[in-house]
Amino acid sequence: RCRLQASGGGLVQPGGSLRLSCAASGFSLDRYTIGWFRQAPGKKREWVSSRRSGDGRTYWADSVKGRFADSRDNAKKVVYLQMNSLKPEDTAVYYCAAGPRPILSALHLMASYSYWGNGTLVTVSS
Repeated sequence: RCRLQASGGGLVQPGGSLRLSCAASGFSLDRYTIGWFRQAPGKKREWVSSRRSGDGRTYWADSVKGRFADSRDNAKKVVYLQMNSLKPEDTAVYYCAAGPRPILSALHLMASYSYWGNGTLVTVSS
């Protein structure tokens, strides 16, 4: 059974950093594109980033580009989202998802991802 478990959310002050984790089980990370999405209160879920399984490149939403970074531990089957220079507008529930190699133009679409983890809440506030 394929599962994703996100963790690491919490309360952080503006300008601070936080690292989210997404633990995968039941499938190989190498064969799936891993995406991060977030949903702020009262807003639609939006795409944050995707790391493609084919070329290993990570693509970012403009709103987080240069502030967020990703990494992974293949042995532990964990993907990380390092969030730096956090802003109040980054406050949201963050989700990780896995999709079977969506095409580049579809990375930002929720429908491109087959498996979803639980959300983890990130609150950026002073």
